This record gives sequence, structure tokens and C-alpha cells, in this order.
Amino acid sequence: MDIEDLQTFVAVADSGGISAAARRLGVSKSIVSRRLFRLEAELGIQLLSRTTRGAALTEAGATFRDHAARASAEIDLARETILPDGDLRGRLRVALPLSFGPTHFAPVLAEMALAHPQLHIHTSYSDRFVDLIAEGFDCAIRVGYLPDSNLLARRIGPITGKLVASPAYLAAHGAPETPDGIAAHQALMQGTETWQFLDGEKIVTVQPQGRYKADNATALAAAAVAGLGIAWLPDCITYPFVQSGQLVPIMTRYPPPPAGIYVVRPPGQYPARKVRVLAEMLSASLARNPEIWGLQR
Repeated sequence: MDIEDLQTFVAVADSGGISAAARRLGVSKSIVSRRLFRLEAELGIQLLSRTTRGAALTEAGATFRDHAARASAEIDLARETILPDGDLRGRLRVALPLSFGPTHFAPVLAEMALAHPQLHIHTSYSDRFVDLIAEGFDCAIRVGYLPDSNLLARRIGPITGKLVASPAYLAAHGAPETPDGIAAHQALMQGTETWQFLDGEKIVTVQPQGRYKADNATALAAAAVAGLGIAWLPDCITYPFVQSGQLVPIMTRYPPPPAGIYVVRPPGQYPARKVRVLAEMLSASLARNPEIWGLQR
């Protein structure tokens, strides 16, 4: 029984379709189909039920999937163990936020590619919520507050934020002194989100209102610099604007609750070493550049 056939079957089972598994594995759909046919012929039983909407596990396939996943994980671990120390191979697909992925995370991935010339790194930048399993990603870098899910997460560092506005906006409209005062101001938002602030140990939640919205934090920072309103943004976005005086921190007595930076991956018995190495390199980058992330040395 070919290990690639087992790994392909697990990828199809977890992603729910041949197309998604092909993206995850970096091969064509015809190769995925051929491997599945070969595995089912070897076992003499149907593992997947093909439909127009994807591929669903049969009862036998659901049972076999767990055994195949464990076997594949053991082989991957064995391969990592015998590789030269520090050597990474294969392919790494990473989903990153568009807001600051290209500026804050892309240099770390480039550093990783230089250090591991046999590793193929494929990155995708988007502020939408990417389905790692269905879209075939090995991991994602996520910032903020993680929702409950079946994904496995490793926290690589904290991230802080603040409420900011331009000097021109503050001269014309003043600044809110308390969270309740936000209702009197134009808020720059991604959608219909709520904002949270710390009042001592108590978390205060407000529902801001505003006429300008964007699904990208960098775009909201630009709107704040233009004087369109107040914005609740992470320090890694506002840092250069605060340093230059284009934005001013406001309502500093009520900071937002600290959030985190995470590497998340699909569930599995062992995290791939390439994912572990990426997490370690990102953590080291945060430690080297604390001021960019709004952190104290």
C-alpha cells in the first residue's frame, strides 16, 4: 500500500473534495483520482462516495480514515527524524492576513525560504476567514481573538491596539473621554463589529457607528489619517503614523484587551516540522522587533 495513496485519501477525506485535496497536495486532480482508485482497488472496498458537491466518506471510509491518518503521521514523523538537522523539504501552504501580512509576516517567510532551499512556500494573503481544511492550507497566521473551532492553535506572541484619530479630526470634534463617548463620534470600522475596552479589570463593550467602512485595517488607518473619524486598530498598523504624528492615541485610560498572534493548523496527531519552524521564526521576529508590534522590551 503506497503511503502517497494513504496521504491523498486523508487529504480528500479532510477537505471534502478532490479539488481541495489537489490544492493541498500540490498535484493535479487526475493524480488524486488515480491514487484514490488505486487505494480502493487495493483494499477492495469503496472509501468515498463521489457527488457533484464533493466526496463523502462511506462507513468503511470513515473507519479507515483514522487509521490512514495515524499511519501517514507516523511516516511523516519518521521522515523528519532522519532528515539532516534543520533541513526542511516539501511544500508549505500558508494563509496570512492582507492587512499586515505582506509587511510584517512576509519577511519571515522569505527568511525561511532562504534558509531551506528545498522547501516550497506558497502564501495567500486575504482578510477573509480562510477554511484551512477545505482550501488545503497547512497553516494560517491569525491575529486578534480566536473563535472556537476544531483547529489547533499555537500562540506566538501578544498584540496590542489602541484608539486613534488624526490631529485635524480631534481639533474639529474633540476626543471621547470614556467608552460611552464613542457614540458621539464617527467610527471607522470593518463592518458591524463591537469594540471592547478595559476599565480596570472590567471589559466594556460598545457598538460604534460610522459611515466609512473597509475590510482592511491598513485602509482604515489611511481613513483615520485623512481625518474621517476614530479607529480601533492594532499597534503594528498605527505605529508609523503615531511616530510621525499623523495619528494620536486617544482614550488611553481604557485600552483594548490584549489579543494574540497565532499559528493555526488543521487537527492532526503531530504538527509538521515546517509548521513548527515557521512558528518559532515568527516568535523570534516578534522578540527582535517589539516596538513595531507595540510591545515593550
